[in-house]
Amino acid sequence: MATHAAMPGRSGSRAHARARHHTPLAWALPLVLGVVYGFYAAFIRRDGGPSTGGQVLLGLVSGVALAVLCFAVGRIQRSLPRELRAAVYGALTACAIGFLVSLTDTSVLRSTVLGLVVGAGVLCVSFYVFYTRET
Repeated sequence: MATHAAMPGRSGSRAHARARHHTPLAWALPLVLGVVYGFYAAFIRRDGGPSTGGQVLLGLVSGVALAVLCFAVGRIQRSLPRELRAAVYGALTACAIGFLVSLTDTSVLRSTVLGLVVGAGVLCVSFYVFYTRET
């Protein structure tokens, strides 16, 4: 009867899993996107008048929300298949654009259609990029 040799376990400080290291780009890109998105959302609601606290709060909340979602998508994107990864990017873009269009006091139908059209474009382009660059 054959037996397997027992592999020695790791000992010391290397026995624990290493902490994930976030690159500066992983922090900077969502932060910049969130700041630009928040400023643009507040600018759209301003409509040429003076800035109010509600507009600043809207810009801050929408910018933080987009930055957190972008950071989360960036963290999980490698574990997703390319089709689902492209769909996530398309959905995130569709929601972001649809929200910005809804701030212009247009109809819900227009903001939905424009968000879906832009999201479908991002889905197609990102799928193409992921499909051609994947190893």
